[in-house]
Amino acid sequence: MSAARQEQMTLVAFLQASNVSVYSGSWRYPSAAADFLDVRYYQRIARVLEEGTFDLMFFDDRLAMPTIYGDSPSEAVRYGARPVKLDLSTVLGAVAGATRHIGLGATYSTTYYQPFHVARTFATLDHLSGGRAAWNVVTSVNDAEAQNFGMTEHLAHDQRYDRADEFIDVVAKLWDSWEDDAIVADRETGVFADPDRVHEVDHHGTYFDVRGPLTVPRTPQGRPVIIQAGQSGRGQAFAAKWADLIFTSDPSQEVADEHYRAQKKLIGAAGRDPGSVRVLPLVYTVVGETEAIAQDKEAIFLDQLVHPMASLTLLSEVTNHDFSGHSLDDVVTDELIDSVSGIRGLVQGVRRHVGDDKLTLRTLANHRATLLQGPRFVGTGPQVAEQMQQWFEARSCDGFVIAATHFPGAFEDFVRLVVPELRRRGLVRSEYEGTTLRENLALDRPAHPLALKEQTESA
Repeated sequence: MSAARQEQMTLVAFLQASNVSVYSGSWRYPSAAADFLDVRYYQRIARVLEEGTFDLMFFDDRLAMPTIYGDSPSEAVRYGARPVKLDLSTVLGAVAGATRHIGLGATYSTTYYQPFHVARTFATLDHLSGGRAAWNVVTSVNDAEAQNFGMTEHLAHDQRYDRADEFIDVVAKLWDSWEDDAIVADRETGVFADPDRVHEVDHHGTYFDVRGPLTVPRTPQGRPVIIQAGQSGRGQAFAAKWADLIFTSDPSQEVADEHYRAQKKLIGAAGRDPGSVRVLPLVYTVVGETEAIAQDKEAIFLDQLVHPMASLTLLSEVTNHDFSGHSLDDVVTDELIDSVSGIRGLVQGVRRHVGDDKLTLRTLANHRATLLQGPRFVGTGPQVAEQMQQWFEARSCDGFVIAATHFPGAFEDFVRLVVPELRRRGLVRSEYEGTTLRENLALDRPAHPLALKEQTESA
């Protein structure tokens, strides 16, 4: 893909295999579905998104219940603050069978899994879905996850990214351990595959020793699509090196503008074509048949559904700090910022957005649990489409990660009311053009490294 601006925006749906969406009060909304432990719940949402020709649906994940607050899961369980997290490989396997086109993404940690396991999981999904797999690469966030995997505390920030760099390098080698034409399947001679085209990896690094080869042949996409959401300087550099889609969390268009330009510059500095990587901010959409209906919904989501304790519980989780000794009305001081390793970037972003020198924990917590977490596009279908178009044409983004206020209604409203208007404006497709996720994203299929080597030598 050239560096030219793509004409249509990328649409990605952000989900949780959970009792809630990323918005922690979603389970309380009157029309929210309650059958989140039934496979048909996820299949139903996927079919709605496919009707709206979304490029991709992907699931967030954590490998622990929120237990940092008060060193206990009690408040997370009591208030439904994301205590449920289902296994994503099982969920996506079920969704793959109920859909034909939409990309299927899952979050897997480079800190608590092993490269062979992740490589095989996503290669299998890519084959069984016909080339629709995507991996959201995370390094995980807190000590609660570490304690579920035999450790007492989470790895330091830079060490996590050092491990992640080596991890994804090994996964890529495993995905490429079979050449594209390795399978011969000659029944006459009895030769199934050419052993000269299936390669051991023999990786020996700082964190991993992996022999290979992978037990899954090279996939329809060559390599599944890579999603990454790094917000820190190291995270942005990691995304510039590896990601096909970069998922951002910017509180305003001004911040998104700066982030977009900086991220594209990093991609170019990493030796990659900036036009081949999509930068996609998370946004909420609140859509109504009239503007008044949309505004009434927004008021309910902002003011009525998220319990304050759920907000503080989730703030503790994302910053890896126990706030049980604080009041929601405590001011976020410099001393507090210095004592909490995961809070500085969050404080900076929220302060830039709200302009509040006397920022309280209540405001900070609300930005992790409510619709304050990202920009909101509120209104009728044409009004929301207009707001999205303004961001897209201003080059604040290459598309959007749409977060749901509740399932499945938020996506149903978006597909019913917004998508037809986006199609009318020529901003999204009316039907899928390709069969794989890379084709629908207009991303090149990565050539096998040996094929690239042969091309270079013969040139």
